[in-house]
Amino acid sequence: QVQLVESGGGLVQPGGSLRLSCTASGGTFSIYTMGWYRQAPGKQRELVATIRSGSNSNYGDSVKGRFTISRDNAKNTVYLQMNSLNPEDTAVYYCKVTSEWGDYWGQGTQVTVSS
Repeated sequence: QVQLVESGGGLVQPGGSLRLSCTASGGTFSIYTMGWYRQAPGKQRELVATIRSGSNSNYGDSVKGRFTISRDNAKNTVYLQMNSLNPEDTAVYYCKVTSEWGDYWGQGTQVTVSS
């Protein structure tokens, strides 16, 4: 069983930055894709960014040029650097990992962008 622990959310002013982290644990397994999704109140969960084991990344249109996803395979950790945050980025951010055992989701971390 894969466990995901997220950290780094919080309150930030418009134009500010945050860095999210998500670490996978629970045994020896191969991780294929790691990613971040977000869900704002009253909205569907949407893609933020994903990164494959070969470091190929994909971004949602609303975050391109502002967010950067990266991963440390030795630590089974994925990061999301979020810059130029605006109130529309306010949401619960969820980490997702696709491994040889299937898909796993983190518990979510709240990001609030407000002055």
